[in-house]
Amino acid sequence: MTQSAEGQFRAGSLAHRVPDLGALELLLAVARLGSLGGAARELGITQPAASSRIRSMERQLGVALVDRSPRGSRLTDAGALVTDWARRVVEAAEAFDVGAQALRDRRDSRLRVAASMTIAEYLLPGWLLALRAQRPDTAVSLLAGNSAAVAERLLADEADLGFVEGVSVASGLDSVVIAHDNLIVVTAPGHVWARRRRPLEASELAVTPLILREKGSGTRQVLDAALGGLARPLIELSSTTAVKAAAVGGAGPAVLSELAVGEELSMRRLVRVPLADVSLARDLRAVWPTGHRPVGPARDLLSLTRG
Repeated sequence: MTQSAEGQFRAGSLAHRVPDLGALELLLAVARLGSLGGAARELGITQPAASSRIRSMERQLGVALVDRSPRGSRLTDAGALVTDWARRVVEAAEAFDVGAQALRDRRDSRLRVAASMTIAEYLLPGWLLALRAQRPDTAVSLLAGNSAAVAERLLADEADLGFVEGVSVASGLDSVVIAHDNLIVVTAPGHVWARRRRPLEASELAVTPLILREKGSGTRQVLDAALGGLARPLIELSSTTAVKAAAVGGAGPAVLSELAVGEELSMRRLVRVPLADVSLARDLRAVWPTGHRPVGPARDLLSLTRG
């Protein structure tokens, strides 16, 4: 017999020989109250159920534990000895429960979130405010980076929940779509594209140097996929805010999330350039390590993103 199989055999045998915690707690209550009926009421079960559980425990152990009489229930000598052992088992179980609760409390007192830039800047603040209303004692740390960095954080156990914007999910992560987004081409009002009458074709977009996010970002992944990897960078910048500022300043056309430029478009600091034959729609996803479904505050945050 292998060591693993022997361990399983011993555990299984012990489970059949040792009464469960509920039965041990019942025996302790009988010893304390001197009444099977009183013990049953204290534990919230019927007296017949309590009697049946005591008899089952006596059969399991092979000894009589309780003498029953019209005057009440009295432990036998064997019952008194078993009760002493039972007390130690129940106390150990209570200590185990307290320790497990402390672990849960420690887990639930913090939440580490990793998010790609657009989600971190334009969606997460609202979600985190709603989470704070539900869990005011949970401390949240936010690690903002591109989609590749988010995956690295999760796989290194440096984050409990992540949010990404790319066309695919890194190996080792599970995901769920939480929202949809569109990338759009924008430029300053003085650029020639701001006055064009016909939509911009993919071929023209592919040969024009653009203000772009860096490789590894979800925005860049979507654009490269749409253009067959042909996007040409005029400037590469590591944040949505930096790309937007460069475009507003007239450095050139940029590709940005529709979420990020609403104010600039309404105030005419940027102009949207219509596209003819290219779709830049994308899914926004929550991600977590495969097989580790979010729990505690991470689960609550995930539910808020889909509300």
